[in-house]
Amino acid sequence: MKFDTPSPLVDALRDAAAEIEDTLDTLLPAEEGLEAALASAMRYATMGGGKRLRGFLVLESARPFGVARASALRVAAAVEMLHAYSLVHDDLPAMDNDDLRRGKPTTHKAYGEATAILAGDALQAHAFAVLADEDTHSDSAVRVELLRRLAIAAGPRGMCGGQMLDMLAERGNEAPTEASIGRLQLLKTGKLIEFAAEAGAILGKAPAMQRHALCAYGRDLGAAFQIADDVLDATATEAETGKRTGKDQQAGKATLVGLLGLERARAQAERLAAQARDHLETLSDRADLLRMLADYTIARRS
Repeated sequence: MKFDTPSPLVDALRDAAAEIEDTLDTLLPAEEGLEAALASAMRYATMGGGKRLRGFLVLESARPFGVARASALRVAAAVEMLHAYSLVHDDLPAMDNDDLRRGKPTTHKAYGEATAILAGDALQAHAFAVLADEDTHSDSAVRVELLRRLAIAAGPRGMCGGQMLDMLAERGNEAPTEASIGRLQLLKTGKLIEFAAEAGAILGKAPAMQRHALCAYGRDLGAAFQIADDVLDATATEAETGKRTGKDQQAGKATLVGLLGLERARAQAERLAAQARDHLETLSDRADLLRMLADYTIARRS
């Protein structure tokens, strides 16, 4: 599939990334005091890189419901902090043992393993602190729902559970199936993307039908995103992705590319992207950028 990213999406992604970066700079702790090294590692892991796709999803899912930009940006920053924590821990020698992330040394390579673990822990805790603050939303029920949904996305039925399944799959005790790989990827990657797509609707107290539609959009988008990542690992260069490629096959990871082959995996990603777009019908033209994002997700080269 050939796809040229529409200029409105290019501009929106660039502008959103800059806004999220500024918000992160404000919300992350300053590098001062005896714990300055921890703050430095947190900033190193979070700032100055990445597509900010999850944060962008928060901002765009909030737009149709008239959510204040400052509120949406705080939630977007919290999601990016949680995502950064997951990458720091995922890169550790006990997990994927990576030494390159976003074109620079991984956090444990730059700061040592102990500091990297603490930085990841602190980023996770700080993300929840940001969501719980009254500056994020004046309604405590909204804040509690954001906290609840993000905790589910990050916990045993979310990222942590998915990472456990990933580790078990690497041991090769059971032959992977399309269903088992789908569940692994839903938990490890998809649940946080699903939350990001739903978060704007939570902030805007959207009707249940539209909140569920954004949830379903995020679920299918997350699945398509992960397949696209697996395709990139098999086909892109390290210079394109900013991280080591070819590692899935070397590590014996369970992926749909490995199970189905490149072409069938690409076709599956395209089907999921189409399903994601279909979920947005109730939002009419207020979700045009989210529709474009579904196509971009499976056509990107980084």
